[in-house]
Amino acid sequence: MLPAVPHQGDNGTRATDRGGVVRVAKAVRFSRFGGPEVLEVVEVPTPEPGDGELLVEVAAAGLTPVDSAIREDRDPTGRAAPLPSGVGREFAGVVVAAGPGASQFDRGDEVMGFVDGGALATHLVAPEANVVRRPPGLSWEVAGSLYTSGTTAWAAVERLALTANDTVVVTAAAGGVGCLAVQFARLKGAHVLGTSADQRFDFLRQFGVVPIGYGPRLAERVGAAADGLPITAFLDFLGGEAEVATALGVPPGRILTTLDPDAVDLHGAVRVEPGDAVAFARVAQLVAARRVRLPIADVFPLERVADAYRALDRRDAPGKIVLGFHVVAYPGQVVEEPDLKEQDVTLGVPTPHARVAVEEQVPAAIGDGSVRRRHRAAHAAPGAPDDR
Repeated sequence: MLPAVPHQGDNGTRATDRGGVVRVAKAVRFSRFGGPEVLEVVEVPTPEPGDGELLVEVAAAGLTPVDSAIREDRDPTGRAAPLPSGVGREFAGVVVAAGPGASQFDRGDEVMGFVDGGALATHLVAPEANVVRRPPGLSWEVAGSLYTSGTTAWAAVERLALTANDTVVVTAAAGGVGCLAVQFARLKGAHVLGTSADQRFDFLRQFGVVPIGYGPRLAERVGAAADGLPITAFLDFLGGEAEVATALGVPPGRILTTLDPDAVDLHGAVRVEPGDAVAFARVAQLVAARRVRLPIADVFPLERVADAYRALDRRDAPGKIVLGFHVVAYPGQVVEEPDLKEQDVTLGVPTPHARVAVEEQVPAAIGDGSVRRRHRAAHAAPGAPDDR
């Protein structure tokens, strides 16, 4: 179980009620629309769980591009957030208390879930119906950032009913939603092409994706990379690429988008949204079983939430960016992590290496091992036994 987050009151003592629940929590809020600079960490009363709700002490919460869109007053749904407003939808943590009618979880249970807003907080209340148990072996960072990306990617691939006869393009394929969508599509047997920054090409190749760089003449470059195969589906997680999908001959009903209302209005694209708790639990089990992988690009502490969203808004991180509420630090600590991350040092620096067969380099943690077995069998001497 996670340790409780101490809060120092005006008298230097921890503010708790008789049940041991911290009375004052911290939450990320914005009181005006704008960039990451409008975000503030404020003290708020710890919420009380209502009927059918759970009070959860948060361990980790994921950041999503939709958070930024809402903060900038460009919510894809067309709604304007009330001010002041909380931030974030997905979280993982420990149940602190249950409200009347909530009977599926006990105090101390480790859970992951989603809310309509306000997930970036030390404590939150969530409907019990939006919460599932954290599978053993799933890290807090992955559990807290899986809902939006995982269920959106799952919903998109399931809607398309992809098969081995499909060739699908995924934009922003190295992002949180994209990197899961390409893996789900590959599990269906589809041939996948993914757009990303050139520095992420090797990242995509490990998932069996043909990488394509951002830039002009995308339809032409996709056609060349497809090597004569017709493009049958297009998942636009970047936004603004529906016209490319149309130029490639993809039917409107197989062009899916998350952040681009114009694609829906002008090109007949279909807007895909996150799924329910059933889909969430299914995706969590796939990740826990290492059938698919959700890479964590970076973890920021609460007080650096603005920096976390700046990193997210740059769209240059492979995988998810997470806010951690239990980042370990010690008073008087001599050795500290530098602000400069390893990926910042190496980003854009060429790494010469001999060309390798990507399937041979896939770590055992990715997939179910069938790719590696097929590769060994294909290269085995005639009559030699394989390990199936």
